[in-house]
Amino acid sequence: MKYSLDDIQAPIAAEMQEFEVKFRQSMQTRVMLLDKIMGYIIKRKGKQLRPMFVFLTAHVASPDPTAPLPEPTFRGAALIELLHTATLVHDDVVDESNYRRGFFSINALWKNKIAVLVGDYLLSRGLQLALEHDDFDLLKIVNRAVRELSEGELLQIEKARRLDITEDVYFDIIRQKTASLIASCTAVGASSVGASKEAVERARLFGEKVGMAFQIKDDLFDFGTAEIGKPVGIDIKEKKMTLPLIYALQQASWLQKRRVIFNVQNNDGRADRVQAVIEFVKKSGGLDYAIARMKQFRDEALAILHTFPASPARVSLEQLIDYTIEREK
Repeated sequence: MKYSLDDIQAPIAAEMQEFEVKFRQSMQTRVMLLDKIMGYIIKRKGKQLRPMFVFLTAHVASPDPTAPLPEPTFRGAALIELLHTATLVHDDVVDESNYRRGFFSINALWKNKIAVLVGDYLLSRGLQLALEHDDFDLLKIVNRAVRELSEGELLQIEKARRLDITEDVYFDIIRQKTASLIASCTAVGASSVGASKEAVERARLFGEKVGMAFQIKDDLFDFGTAEIGKPVGIDIKEKKMTLPLIYALQQASWLQKRRVIFNVQNNDGRADRVQAVIEFVKKSGGLDYAIARMKQFRDEALAILHTFPASPARVSLEQLIDYTIEREK
């Protein structure tokens, strides 16, 4: 069964609205240009999955799952949004990307120098928000995620040059690049309501498993149809080694492997070479294998989630896991 985000949000709908107001306040500045850019960032916000993971996990890990959430939970969600938005702004500069989620990027509208400074401002604003309220535990969790995001990106760049990524290295990269962020959301949610260290670690591991499934789903979009998700073959064009391709290459003969790697390294955006790689992956069982691994991570996430008491928020988290692996973009 497919769930809408409105259905999933139901137990925390009021808190999500409250968060939106608090998050806007956290981004206010007296510098007119900066305030204009902050307004632009808020307007183009996405599905708000990160705050949802924070609030739902906070309820699940709370001694009283139906009690109103405390202020640290809202600050924790804002801290994650500020620091993550900073990394996205900097990413767009590094990638020379002019668009994000169908909108012009900050660097496309205001050039690189301003975009880098905006990213720096968001980082410092997040740090200030945490330090003003002595939220050191939350800061420690989010700082770990930002460090791992950077390490994962650099590891991917290092390995992509030779296209020699093994499955183990791939999982290390996505654990750092994608899963660490969702893990920080769930850990912050649990920590913000005073959960034990053991419960916070369980919540973190739950988020990590969801993040792994989420990224594999993203990889699968590269082999889908043009109507859903990102443009087909974009990872191949950018020479990114994803799980379906890594698995398919493991099954290939030496000669097949050489041909496919040649097509990846020398595709130059050519549709025929990209399509040849996609067909090879499909015939080699790469998609089936990736789907099976995605479902394995989902099942592991659910097993951890079910160590927490039953509640409406836990049901919503179950639905949110399904949403992440059944989404169409």
